[in-house]
Formats: sequence, structure tokens, C-alpha cells
Amino acid sequence: MAPVAPRSGDAIFANVERVNAELFTLTYGAIVRQLLTDLEEVEEVNKQLDQMGYNIGIRLIDEFLAKSNVSRCVDFKETAEVIAKVGFKMFLGVTASVTNWDADGTCCSIVLEDNPLVDFVELPDTCQGLYYCNILSGVIRGALEMTLNASLCLVFAKRLCCAVNITNSSLLSTRVSIRYLLRQNVVSMKTEVTWLRDMLRGDDAFELQVKLLKQVPEEYPYKDDE
Repeated sequence: MAPVAPRSGDAIFANVERVNAELFTLTYGAIVRQLLTDLEEVEEVNKQLDQMGYNIGIRLIDEFLAKSNVSRCVDFKETAEVIAKVGFKMFLGVTASVTNWDADGTCCSIVLEDNPLVDFVELPDTCQGLYYCNILSGVIRGALEMTLNASLCLVFAKRLCCAVNITNSSLLSTRVSIRYLLRQNVVSMKTEVTWLRDMLRGDDAFELQVKLLKQVPEEYPYKDDE
């Protein structure tokens, strides 16, 4: 069977269920406002938004891989392009651009000229240190650090096959198929994501710097002949 071609961000966005944009924006604003009330310190709110985004990102990657048909990216540059052109379009309805690569190809900027999270938002003087959209930096960091657990997938496959009396030869085929899918789709990049520009602070765009810290090698619990 021929491999399924990756889908563009526009194609995915056109076919996914969406919530009302104004409701989405106001709900996020209410969350930030409540955090400011509860935590009081702006820096603590920044940390909490980043952690919330991280928790979302490690779960969002499953939906992204399932709906985008994107195979494993060959390097960090390709990964950044997929995030900007497919990921942001799929989940936020906007397209970002990737720029300002360093010589090593391990650090770049993702620039957003449009950001639905900040509609109707104006920061008061008491919140000038707030990174209002810090949840986005956490989402990127979490999605890239997410690692599919190969051993759990293969153990599950074995139990499933035993439950329905599948033969050993079929089980081997199942393991090989799952292992192939894991090697195609595993994401394991530790990154540092920081804001360089913020339109709520008077800049002309939203700019996130994404720096690759390390790639974690994947370990598979079985040899190919097991």
C-alpha cells in the first residue's frame, strides 16, 4: 500500500471541529485573569502558563500525528517548518513563518503576525512583565519532548493478539508493524522556547525563539527477530 501523503495545515483546519473564536479568546483571557488573581506574581503566572502549555503539548502531539499524516522529520529544521506551517494552522488557524536560523541549524524563530489569543486584550501597567501567550511556548516544548513508549505499545499488542488467538507469526508481523510506525512518528527533542517579540508590548509581531538542546535517542525493547 502506498504511504499516505502528509496533509497541509489548510486542509486539516478546513475539516476539524472548531469552537467559536470569540469564545475561545475570552475563555483563555479568563484563565489568565484567574491566574493573576490566585498567584499575584506575574513571573509565577508566566511559569504556570508555560506548564499548562507543556501538559497540553504532550497530549496534543497524538492528535497532530493522527490527523496530519506527517512522518518523522529528518532534522530540526524540518520539524520547525512543520510546526509553523501545519501545527499552528491546524490548532490556531494561523500560519507562522520560520526565520533567523543559526549556523548550526539548532536555533530559529517562529514568527506569528496574527494571534487569536490576544483579540480584545490590552495589558495594564501592572502586568508589563506578563507573557500573555506563554502557553504557546509550553505547547511547543511539550509536543517536541513527547516520546511514544515502544515497550508499552508492543506489550499491548502481544496481549491483544493472545486475547483473540492470533498466531506467533502474526504477532511478529504486528510487532514489526508497530515498530515501524514508532520509528516513523516518534518525536523526542528537548527544547528551550522563549519570547523575543510580543505585540502586546508594542512589537510588530509575535516571535518565539526555539532552541534545540538535545535529541533523545529512542530505545526499543525488542530486537527485530524477537
